[in-house]
Amino acid sequence: MLRLRVFFAGRTMHKTILRGCYLLVLLILAACARPAVPDSALGVRRGPQVIGHAGSGFFTPISPFNALPPSSLGGIRQALSRGADGVEIDLQLSRDSVPILFHDEDLTNRTRAQGYISQHTAAELTRLEYTGGWPYDWLQHERVATLDELLTELAERPSFPYLHLDLHEHDDANFAQPYVRSPALVRAIGRVMRRHQVPPERLLILTQYEPSLRQLRRELPGAALGLEITDQFEERLQQAVAAQVEAVVLSKYVITPERVARAHARGLQVVVFGGRSKKAIQRLLGCRPDGIEVDNVPQLLSLLGRRGRPAEAVPQAHAGAPKGGPLR
Repeated sequence: MLRLRVFFAGRTMHKTILRGCYLLVLLILAACARPAVPDSALGVRRGPQVIGHAGSGFFTPISPFNALPPSSLGGIRQALSRGADGVEIDLQLSRDSVPILFHDEDLTNRTRAQGYISQHTAAELTRLEYTGGWPYDWLQHERVATLDELLTELAERPSFPYLHLDLHEHDDANFAQPYVRSPALVRAIGRVMRRHQVPPERLLILTQYEPSLRQLRRELPGAALGLEITDQFEERLQQAVAAQVEAVVLSKYVITPERVARAHARGLQVVVFGGRSKKAIQRLLGCRPDGIEVDNVPQLLSLLGRRGRPAEAVPQAHAGAPKGGPLR
């Protein structure tokens, strides 16, 4: 009888040890599954401003899967709901001078329509549904929207998000004078912004077309301006300094830590656009920009240790970055 009791006591102790080991393994796995925290090797301090690139980016099958079109209202809502500080959106001018949210110049790429934004009225454009093919169209039913629609919706939020407005001024419908309607686009954006009383300190207006900068300064006083740089960095940097813009907006293919430092030394803040994978976003963080227009908002927030925290107005600049400006 004594041996039997010892036997069962041994089995009970054995089960207890196994359960303890099992619980320990679960705790270790749970710890490993936590969102990534900022890597000190990246040199990240308070972190850059997190901006959803064209809302939630572009149609992508993996890493992450995204079924929402670029610069669509649904994509913008998703980026903000995931904790982005703001969004970058693409603006073009309709035939009847209404600012339209649309990334591509050719309507064929994203809709079933033909031609260009400048060849259609706003009423015609806002009836168009986005098309992305299978499987995206099973999951999205977005249509082309106006800037006015977006601002009406954003005004209902507790705080107004940061907006990076990317002006698509080159009009392929007019080969002889592709920028002839640029002044009209700038005037139209100014009218819409004033009507909605958008706080200028929440705006960064960016363009590749340097001649528009002077008119933008008149139409949108108080708004920060940025010059986009996708090549010829040194030449374009000098143009940005001469134009007295607040920021340069660099492609992910152009940015390096050295170039960011040179821009900061000239009194400019630096925004970079692109980055979807963890590795790509880590590289961008290592360059120490003041803002990232990212294609994967949750991944960037995770690397910053923000864990999807709702957007809020907090200081964003790194040490060495110019004080103030659009990325405060």
